[in-house]
Order: sequence, then structure tokens, then C-alpha cells
Amino acid sequence: MNILVINSSPNKDKGNTALILNPFLEGMKEEGAEVEIYYNKDLNIQPCKGEVSCWMKTPGKCILDDDMAWLAPKAIKADILVLATPVYCDGINTHMQMFLERLLPRAMPSIELREGHTRHPHREITQGKLVLVSSCGLWELDNFDSVLSHIQSYCRNADLEFAGALLRPHGLFLKRMLEQGAPATDVIEMARESGRQLVKGGRIPVGMQATVSKPLISQDMFIRIYNQGVKRRQGDDV
Repeated sequence: MNILVINSSPNKDKGNTALILNPFLEGMKEEGAEVEIYYNKDLNIQPCKGEVSCWMKTPGKCILDDDMAWLAPKAIKADILVLATPVYCDGINTHMQMFLERLLPRAMPSIELREGHTRHPHREITQGKLVLVSSCGLWELDNFDSVLSHIQSYCRNADLEFAGALLRPHGLFLKRMLEQGAPATDVIEMARESGRQLVKGGRIPVGMQATVSKPLISQDMFIRIYNQGVKRRQGDDV
């Protein structure tokens, strides 16, 4: 099984998103999957120009000459595409959005009816799956509603099977709890087991997704500890 991973966190493998992503990938490797990971920060990906030469003048080929020339074919051919992105304000970050938009040459300019909805057909017919891994700093799980809706919509348009999402709210607290030896290792182990199950069964079980996303502290405690940290940092800056 060929798995391509795109991590758009500017902190790469040291960020809060990687806390969940890394054990998830380890679990897939343990089941024999071949995992290839790239960080948007290391890539030269320009924004889509929106002039659709890839549809009309040079079908399937983008006019931009950057790293998408070799990365896009990998993404299209992957058995599983894993998109890892932090959520800062709302939705996926800019780097991941540019990556997705630059996959446009895969689509054709014509329109077809697919599952009762008008969509663009694709040049390559694949049976790929897509998984979302994301973290955010706020406490509530619904902070991921926008990014989850975005990725699910992308899957429908790209004719990919959405195979699940590992979402980690108040990700910074997970990092601190692990550093302090607090009881949070079950979240990491469940992320690893999610990788194993994805390779074996083709999807991440819903119960495992829920464990990875579970609250680590109460909402009131989250607010209190977070604001105490802000006051300390403000004092250091004075």
C-alpha cells in the first residue's frame, strides 16, 4: 500500500499536528505500508493562477514549473492521501489550500453527473482514499467543522473515499501532558492503532477517532490555565 502524506504545519514534525500524525504513520508502517511524507514548508508550491491552461491549452499540465510537477502525480496515484494541517482561525491553512488547488489539472473541463451532482470527470481513474489529521489550540471539537466539511467536499469532487479524520483539539495541552507524564498516552496509542486499522480495513473506526479527539481537561480548567500562561508571557515581554 502506497501512502503519501502532506503536512502543512510550519513546525513540521515538531508541531502539535505531528503529535498525532507521527504515531498514526508508525501504525501504518507496522502493517507494511510504504509511507512517504512531505512538508509544505520545504516545497516550492505557487498559488494557482486560475487561467485553466491545464484544461484547454496543455490538457493535464500546469503552466507553473515548481514542485507540483512531480508531487501531483504522487498524490493522484497514492492508495491513501493523508492531509495533515493545523487549524489556526478557521479551516485548513494557506499552504494546504494551495496544494489542493494545484491538483486541478487532474480534472477535465467537461461536466458529468455523479451521484446526482454535477462534477468534473478526471483524467486518471483511481480508487484512492483520503484521511485528514488536524490539530487546533481551542478546546471544542467543533472548531474542526469547517476543515472537515472542506475536506469531505474535496473528496466528493475528486472522487476519493473519505476514510476518516484524526482531530485533536487543545493540542498544546496534549504536548504538555505528555511532557509531564500525565495520563494522555492512550490518545497517542489510539492514533497508532488507527494507522494499523486503516491499512488493514481501509477506514479508521469511528470509536478510535473519538478517542483521539476526547477532552483532556475541563473547559473551565482549559481557560484558566491558558490565560495564566498568557499573563506569564506578557510579563516576560514587559
